[in-house]
Amino acid sequence: MNKHAITDSERSQLLKTTLLTGLQGRSLQRMLDSAIVEEREGRSSVFRQGENADAFYCVLNGYVRLFRLSREGRHADVRICQPNDVFAECMIYGGDDYTFNAQTADTATLARFDLGTVRRLAEEDSNIARSVMTCLSQHLIDTMHCVGSDRLNTAPQRVADYLLERCPIDRGPASVQLPFQKNLLAGMLGLAPEALSRAFSTLRPRGVTVRGRMIQIGDVQALREVV
Repeated sequence: MNKHAITDSERSQLLKTTLLTGLQGRSLQRMLDSAIVEEREGRSSVFRQGENADAFYCVLNGYVRLFRLSREGRHADVRICQPNDVFAECMIYGGDDYTFNAQTADTATLARFDLGTVRRLAEEDSNIARSVMTCLSQHLIDTMHCVGSDRLNTAPQRVADYLLERCPIDRGPASVQLPFQKNLLAGMLGLAPEALSRAFSTLRPRGVTVRGRMIQIGDVQALREVV
């Protein structure tokens, strides 16, 4: 793992995150000064469930898998974090130990924020405190939306919705390149890998075919009827 100070391009990307988008001036600079950038290899452990929580992160490049492990060794995906996603920020006010594992999918670039430093900054600066609460609130809203989608939509509907959100056109044939392996897509959609395979099979009559990470859609409009 390599570490370095934030570059200008990384700073610009961080300004797009929920955590920093509302900050300006000295408040913004204090938050940026509290972060360092980590370059991590694929399948690198960022932190483990049960470890003492000392930092939270923002994804600048790549993908990070958040998951929990049972005592029997079974795992359950919690979230797949994409560029600009912030994770483990709940630990700012939420206990001493991480309650899940974080692992990079492929090579990834992360901005690391020290929890103790950010807690102190939030106590000293109301703008930073408000920014932290905004980030936490947005994460809760997103989580509620995800839970609602899992409860209301079937597996084929979840897959179709994911593909439609990433289609470059509204009708006719299209293709979608998955940015990660299908097992990560399954985790993102709250599905077991075998359930994802069955969902793709169900969508085949709608013109959906899978070739590795490339998904071909015969007719976008026909797929839209699924959701």
